[in-house]
Amino acid sequence: MRVVVAEDSVLLREGIVRLLIEAGHEVAAAVGDGPALVEAVAAHAPDVAVVDVRMPPSHTDEGLRAAVQARRSAPGTRVLVLSQYVELAYADELLADGRGGVGYLLKDAVVDVDGFLDALERVGSGATVLDPQVIAQLMLRGRRDPVQTLTPREREVLELMAQGYSNTAIGRALVIGDGAVEKHIGNIFAKLDLAPDADQHRRVLAVLTYLRS
Repeated sequence: MRVVVAEDSVLLREGIVRLLIEAGHEVAAAVGDGPALVEAVAAHAPDVAVVDVRMPPSHTDEGLRAAVQARRSAPGTRVLVLSQYVELAYADELLADGRGGVGYLLKDAVVDVDGFLDALERVGSGATVLDPQVIAQLMLRGRRDPVQTLTPREREVLELMAQGYSNTAIGRALVIGDGAVEKHIGNIFAKLDLAPDADQHRRVLAVLTYLRS
């Protein structure tokens, strides 16, 4: 895949670049601030942008805001946020378009190279991949729960969907067959009143409903 990396720490940025190249990906640009990320996405049309949240000048949420702007101007761009922090204000906006191809991982939770590269591949394929801590914080907003009708097993399936697991991976995690996974997902779509559409689009909408519950 063609990747743009946005990370203000030079050492970490170069480490990510080397890791991606060694894994067979093309790094089109590696930048250190939000405006440069927006420009790089416009110039190189990457498959995925790997973005840190806190970058110059204020080191608050420039990276996440730039990712939202870049995705708005280039809708096909997939974004993998890799950060030490959960910034809720723009995380919602990044997820809200329902197109998928979004990941949000906490740096401390990325304990192995294979896990990071797997998340990158899943985001590049259009999946939504969220760190469990990100899911927990997004759910702590006290909104009315629209998933009350789901069974405990259906909630487990939906949580794994939010983490970007495929049907096969969900089956392995819960020790159930593919047919059972498909049945649970069908029940989830029905209970959340998601009309028949492309399955990937319905998965994204189901995950968003779950996160907003």
